[in-house]
Amino acid sequence: MTELGTRANPPRDRIAIDGRPLPSAAPLAYILLNKPVGVMTTMVDPAGRPTVRELLHGVRRRVFPVGRLDFRSAGLLLFTNDGELAMRLTHPRYGITKTYEVKVKGQPAPDQLAALARGVRLPDGLTGPASVRILTAREHKAWLEITLAEGKNREVRRMCEAVGLPVEKLVRVALGPLKLGKLSVGAWRHLEPQELDKLHAAVRSTATATTARSAPSGGHHGRRRARPTRRRAQ
Repeated sequence: MTELGTRANPPRDRIAIDGRPLPSAAPLAYILLNKPVGVMTTMVDPAGRPTVRELLHGVRRRVFPVGRLDFRSAGLLLFTNDGELAMRLTHPRYGITKTYEVKVKGQPAPDQLAALARGVRLPDGLTGPASVRILTAREHKAWLEITLAEGKNREVRRMCEAVGLPVEKLVRVALGPLKLGKLSVGAWRHLEPQELDKLHAAVRSTATATTARSAPSGGHHGRRRARPTRRRAQ
C-alpha cells in the first residue's frame, strides 16, 4: 500500500512491513470486577497501595479499567483491551449512564433531592441532571439511587456533600445496561455475549441520537430568505 489512510481488516488481511508479518492482535476480553473499598483503580501504584490488578487472578490478557472508582468506593468496574468500546463508554458524547447506590448521613429533604436531580454547582462547573430516588430511609441515614451520565472526579460524593448529605458508602451497580448483580466483592467474571451485545447497542443508540441532535434541520436552514418585493402605490 502506498496511499495514506488505506484501511485493513486485521482478522482477515495479512499485514506485513518489509515482508515481516505483524503479530495478530490479542483476542478481545471483557471482564466485570466487583471492586472492594480500599483498592486503587490502577494497575500499578507508586505508593504501594492495593490495586485492581491484584484482584484479576487468572486473567492472562492485558486489560485496562474502563473509567475509575475512587479508593473509598466499590462496585462495578469493567476491564477490556477493546479501546474503541472503552472510549465510547467513557466519552461524554455518548452519554452512557452510571448508577450508584449511596448511603448518606441525614434524612434527605425534597429540596436536597431536587437539587441533586437538576444539577449541583461545584468548583469545576455545574453537574448535569441526574435521576435520584430514595431506596431506604431511617432517622439519620438513607440509601439513595443516583443515575447520571457524567464522569467528573468523585462527582457523586461531591454532589451529595454540596447539598448537605455526606456520603458514608458508595457502590456502583450499573454501567449503561451492564449490571453488577450478585457478583461477590473482589470477584471477577467474563461478560456474557448478551451483555456485550447490549453494551454495543447502547453506544450505537446514543451515538445515533447525538448525531441526530447535531444535524442541521431541513427547510431554509442556512439560507437567506428572499424579502418580499414591495410595490409602490400607484
